[in-house]
Amino acid sequence: MARMTIDCRTMPSEANCSLTLTGETEEVLRAAAAHAVDVHGHTDDDELRDGLRSALTPAAALELEPGAFVQLIDFRTRRMEDFERTDGAWADAIGADRTARWSVTCANHAEQDRYVQIVGFPDLDSAMANSKHPATTRFAEMLRELCEGDPGFHDLIVRQITVY
Repeated sequence: MARMTIDCRTMPSEANCSLTLTGETEEVLRAAAAHAVDVHGHTDDDELRDGLRSALTPAAALELEPGAFVQLIDFRTRRMEDFERTDGAWADAIGADRTARWSVTCANHAEQDRYVQIVGFPDLDSAMANSKHPATTRFAEMLRELCEGDPGFHDLIVRQITVY
């Protein structure tokens, strides 16, 4: 089932609330109704639920905004399964200290054993905190061991987002 989002920033509010909820439709409606009652003083009735339902939108897979930080890692390996295990071990090791919000790992269609991982952060400071963490240092060392040649790291600041 598709994930849905509701965002308080899209609704008129004296509270200037910035809460965004994402999940399965009924989960989001239940949480949004509770939030609307608790924070915004609404009554949980059919009118509220209908309004919330009409405000639901499909969840964006990757959230980005200008000023966000994206790191692109270009690497070559014949040991992709080991990379995937290492990536999962990093996520477990860094735990709640993780500032990366999402990552996408892609195989190069035209070049066998070449990959790109794109990692998104809210901003440069978050990326730097993530980079300085010992779990990330270990991940980078293990990545170098799994790669043929040195991986390339490209540090990028998001300037513009266009959704088509």
